[in-house]
Amino acid sequence: MNLSTEARQFLHRSRKGVLSTHSARFAGYPFGSIAPFVVDHTGCPIILISTLAEHTKNILQNPHVSLIVLDNADDMQANARLTVLGQALAADKTDADLRARYLRYFPQAAGYFDMHDFSFYRITPVQARYIAGFGKMGWEEGAALTTPLPPLAQQETGIIEHMNADHADNLRAYCQHVHQLDTEQAEMIGIDSLGFDVRASSAHQPPTILRFEFEQAIQDAMQARQALVAMAKVCRT
Repeated sequence: MNLSTEARQFLHRSRKGVLSTHSARFAGYPFGSIAPFVVDHTGCPIILISTLAEHTKNILQNPHVSLIVLDNADDMQANARLTVLGQALAADKTDADLRARYLRYFPQAAGYFDMHDFSFYRITPVQARYIAGFGKMGWEEGAALTTPLPPLAQQETGIIEHMNADHADNLRAYCQHVHQLDTEQAEMIGIDSLGFDVRASSAHQPPTILRFEFEQAIQDAMQARQALVAMAKVCRT
């Protein structure tokens, strides 16, 4: 796997980072803030922010931002991290597919959509610095992290509904085989070209989101079905 593919997978595994903007209040200083995000089907991080927030005021004056994403490991310097330099521009808040995808990952944000001052912003990568570990690092063009919008974007909701309704046993098997985690409930919450995410829980553990990566990138529902069936067969053997 090349460095750019690793960086893309790392970004898709992540859901929070530190967003740095150019301070409008204190010229010349960067302003950092915590930023939950989801990655859309083109590979761009999507944040939901309020016009009242300091970082939003900064973005409106200067859209050039930096988003640093860290591994959850204790020793941050010994583990992977990704810094994305890009432009943050307003996205369509009424995009039903984008809203549904965001809320599957952050259901607690549902009330924000009833407030007129919250909007989606899409960070389009221009450059990225990925550090996979000691001695393995490099700069990547923003285009290496993104992809044209695949048909899968319009098919995602249907795939998720089908998997959760008819193949919950497979989802639990994926959790056990790939992550060695026995679960009582497993719910697919997102699928993209590089993999899919499952929220898993049991009586003995709180809900956690698990990432599953495809061996080859997919583009549509048919390829998704083939990849999921192949994974189910591996789990059974």
